[in-house]
Amino acid sequence: MTNNKISPNVVWQEGVISRADREKINQHRGVVLWFTGLSGSGKSTLSHAVEKRLHQQNAHTYVLDGDNVRHGLCGDLGFSNIARRENIRRIGEVSKLFVDAGMIVLTAFISPFREDRAIVRNLHQKGDFIEVYCAASLDTCAARDVKGLYQRAKQGEIKEFTGISSPYEMPENAELTIDTGEYTLDESVEMVINALKEKNIL
Repeated sequence: MTNNKISPNVVWQEGVISRADREKINQHRGVVLWFTGLSGSGKSTLSHAVEKRLHQQNAHTYVLDGDNVRHGLCGDLGFSNIARRENIRRIGEVSKLFVDAGMIVLTAFISPFREDRAIVRNLHQKGDFIEVYCAASLDTCAARDVKGLYQRAKQGEIKEFTGISSPYEMPENAELTIDTGEYTLDESVEMVINALKEKNIL
């Protein structure tokens, strides 16, 4: 799936317009907000709500959502551990391009393995990767599950389902941890916006 051997004929092409040039027009820094957590933890809901708030402030944003990406870019991947790693690697590379474009890219992926998240973090310059852990409990996530995925996973109908039959490795040093079962959506959005201001992104 992954070809780590880059042809010697492939050379990175530097553009005429720099990231700094784009950020100057955007009036904010480029950064990736990497939302991680169990299915149903509120990653997509929170990332879209944060994007809406940022859009209201004229920020240049885009949400890369797990389900949406699997319709195209990662449509050839399954859900084995190897496929999940490749899924996250591809998103990491795409998010790096968005950051170079001077944009605030918000990603909403379970991304269950610490090693994979660390690999994506290391793709970015220091300060360009902000890990946001949506720390809702398993019970809270299962209660929100309108598709019944958790119940089906418990019954063995869905194999390698994160939190049931496949592990989720909680972040150890996330820049921001939000218990979306405790805080309202508005409160959670405010926490993210405040973090961006504290880090001089906005």
